[in-house]
Amino acid sequence: MKVGTPQLATDKLTDAASHLTPVGGMLRKLSLDEIPQLWSVIKGDMSLVGPRPALFNQHELIAARKARGIDVLRPGITGWAQVNGRDDIPEWRKIELDEQYLKQRSFWFDVKILWLTVWRVIRRDGVAH
Repeated sequence: MKVGTPQLATDKLTDAASHLTPVGGMLRKLSLDEIPQLWSVIKGDMSLVGPRPALFNQHELIAARKARGIDVLRPGITGWAQVNGRDDIPEWRKIELDEQYLKQRSFWFDVKILWLTVWRVIRRDGVAH
C-alpha cells in the first residue's frame, strides 16, 4: 500500500469486488489472504480465535468494542461473528456476536469456531467479495 493511501474497511466500499485483481479475488474467496496473519499469532499479537482486528480508522467499531469490554480480547484470525455471517452481517451484529464470544469463550467454544471456520471456507459461505 502506498504511503498516504487511505484505508477503508471493505464493507464500506460501494463495489469491493472492483478493487480486487483476479488473483486477489481467488485468494479472498479461499481465505488464503489470512495466512500472513499466522505470523501475528506466532508472535503473540493475535489469537486464532477472537474478534477480527479493527482498522485504525474504524472509530465507531473501536468505541463500541471498548464500551462492551470486547477490547480486552486479543484479536483473532477468525471469530464467532465470522462464522455467523462474515461479510454478510452489519457491524452492529458483529459487535453483538463478539460480545457473546467474550461471555461464552472457552477451549471448546474456540474448537467449535475453528471447525465452523473450516466448514464455511470450504463452502465459501458469507464472502461478499
